[in-house]
Amino acid sequence: MGFFGVLVSYVAPMFIVTSPLTSYADQIRNIHVTKSSRGFSLDTPLIMLIASILRCFYWLGADFETSLLIQSILMIFVQLLLLKVALDHRPSTHPPRSPPTPTISPTSTSASAPFPPYPSAPRPYNFWQWPTQKPYWSFLAYFTLTTLTLQLLFGSSQLFIDLVGYVALGVEATLPIPQVLSNQRSRSCDGFRLSVLASWLLGDVMKMLYFFSAQHVGLQFKLCAGVQFVLDAYLGVQFWMFG
Repeated sequence: MGFFGVLVSYVAPMFIVTSPLTSYADQIRNIHVTKSSRGFSLDTPLIMLIASILRCFYWLGADFETSLLIQSILMIFVQLLLLKVALDHRPSTHPPRSPPTPTISPTSTSASAPFPPYPSAPRPYNFWQWPTQKPYWSFLAYFTLTTLTLQLLFGSSQLFIDLVGYVALGVEATLPIPQVLSNQRSRSCDGFRLSVLASWLLGDVMKMLYFFSAQHVGLQFKLCAGVQFVLDAYLGVQFWMFG
């Protein structure tokens, strides 16, 4: 077995399984040490939790590579911890129930303006901008129970299984977008760890090698990996532009 064969058969699956830890451990540590999640988009754990939960249900019908299932389960635990740490150390300024459109960037590092832990534009029902932690956990619980109910009702339908797969991986492909928008608004990458970006890019390369070489990997995974690589590469451009 040549170098490429070893890379695809052993290194890539191991990297994919451990990627939740290698990608987010430094971000979690940094937030915990600095006692602030300033500059970190809370949409990141939202996207990864939704995608990982859906991927677990997708596995029930698609029976794809076990390493990808293990990664999804591990990712759920890591993202729950990341969300908890980010919420615990969120800046103290919270939006009112009917917040006006802020006049400053939500990721601004200027000392003259507070850092609100919500995007520049309010969302319907303040979704994922809630001032307390309980709604975040309630939403995730209701989402999981709703998906479980749909799985029990329609799990025998191949159309439903394929739909869950495309939704799960389509959501995951959007992972870099909130951070890209946050960086663009603030003209800064402050609060987003370079180590996370490096692990994302390395993970993209490993995933594409694995997805296009391994068996039992659907088209959804390949499309997701390609789109995500392009977006992650643009994050790299932002680091070069904004420092």
